[in-house]
Amino acid sequence: MASNPENEPTASREVEKPPIEPIRLPTVEEMRGQDIWNNCAVRSVVSGVMGGGLGLMMGLLLGALDTPLMQDEMTGKQQFIYQAKSMGRRSWSSAKAFAVMGFVFSAAECVVEKARAKHDTTNTVVAGCVTGGALSAKAGPQAACVGCAGFAAFSVLIEKFLDRHD
Repeated sequence: MASNPENEPTASREVEKPPIEPIRLPTVEEMRGQDIWNNCAVRSVVSGVMGGGLGLMMGLLLGALDTPLMQDEMTGKQQFIYQAKSMGRRSWSSAKAFAVMGFVFSAAECVVEKARAKHDTTNTVVAGCVTGGALSAKAGPQAACVGCAGFAAFSVLIEKFLDRHD
């Protein structure tokens, strides 16, 4: 017995449209949260803390991979102590470097974004240049220029990969 399309209800043949929902205004708490997060100091400190945490984890991982030169002559206890100290030194060093990097990059990007009143890739380029230049400034002006260009290019690549801006 073949089905007759004339006998089927019309509602099943039509595509159901989702209900239209009204626009919801943000609550007072949401607006306060946005105001706090839009503060460059708060954004920079949070980025520095998160960068420090990432550096700590990476330092622990990479410190565990260090092997002593005199491994054959060391006892198990001496190897364990060496590994623990190596992990501690590496994690502290990485935590400081990533915290400074996160803080400087976030501060520069936020200040440039506020000054230009735009949220685009140019902010990332300038923030990357400032960060790379600041981190490598101790090595001289040539190193600062190379650091500026390198960090700016890396920042743009990450930005394009994450596709934050339209």
